[in-house]
Amino acid sequence: MSQRSSYTSPRLQASFFFAVIILATSCGQSATTAESNNYAYFAAVDSGVQNGGSRVIPIETPKGVFKVWTKRIGNNPKIKVLLLTGGPGASHEYAECFESFFPKEGIEFYYYDQLTTGFSDNPKDSSLFNLDRYVEEVEQVRKALGLTSDNFYVWGHSWGGILAMQYALKYQGNMKALIISNMMSSTVDYNNYAKDVLARQLDPKVLDSIRDIEKRGDYKSPKYMELLMPNFYAKHICRIPLDKWPEPVLRSFSKMNEDLYVAMQGPSEFGLSGKLTGWDVKAELPKLTIPVLTIGGQFDTMDPGHMKWMSTQVQNGSYLLCPNGSHMSCYDDQQIYMTGLIKFIKAVDGGGKKALL
Repeated sequence: MSQRSSYTSPRLQASFFFAVIILATSCGQSATTAESNNYAYFAAVDSGVQNGGSRVIPIETPKGVFKVWTKRIGNNPKIKVLLLTGGPGASHEYAECFESFFPKEGIEFYYYDQLTTGFSDNPKDSSLFNLDRYVEEVEQVRKALGLTSDNFYVWGHSWGGILAMQYALKYQGNMKALIISNMMSSTVDYNNYAKDVLARQLDPKVLDSIRDIEKRGDYKSPKYMELLMPNFYAKHICRIPLDKWPEPVLRSFSKMNEDLYVAMQGPSEFGLSGKLTGWDVKAELPKLTIPVLTIGGQFDTMDPGHMKWMSTQVQNGSYLLCPNGSHMSCYDDQQIYMTGLIKFIKAVDGGGKKALL
């Protein structure tokens, strides 16, 4: 039985050598290209002295001109997502989780502290606590940032979802898509859900104690939060163990503008009693023609069934349920939340007529 010769001709050796060189070079070029693309995503697009994407924007209001803080992360001319955080009164900081997901997907996004929150001016004038005024504020921010119907996505969470819906109903012609996260289209329905569903899930003794405190108006009592944290917040706001709540969430909530929160929401967590009482745009949802994604958590403070229904009322709707999520589904059901959200954004960017998940 003959053996295969181990001899290799000089020509074959040379060919193999050059093949290795070409392969190594192409791999190096691919790595360099990928690295360049990554650098391009983070590359500055502003002229002059670079400051990491932060920008303060002057906003005209009925009470004068004030400044709001924004920060751009990423560089993608086709996808620009403006984040409208909730509360009302919370800073942008609890949305920092997006930094772990959007950049690697090439999604440009903007932090934005609404007037009287976070790093933005706080003129301490309650007459500015007005939904229509906040809508015009968002439009001024859009113009200042140069966002257009070709690239402008709005993500609104909780109160930010109310603001996003109201903005889209007036200015959807300036938008590419809308994401409504953990917010219903009616505070009347929200109040009913809080009363008829959430409250009934509490231990009756705990609920009686909470109602007694609310009846007395003693919302600053330490006992009130002692009851709410384990019995409501840990079950319906963020289902991560309380001693492990994400640092950005704690940091943002510690800076909450309580004056704005109470004026708009009211002091109770079991339904609205502030300026947003009676807000309802259910009948107007069919007017929305842009792609719309609604996101709900199974254990949310908001009715996930209502949010699914919303996706059927707009003309181009999608729905994402986070089965393990609550009001902060972007944290406590994070992989489902981010995967679905990114899929929606990319579907819209791809130009599909129906951006369904």
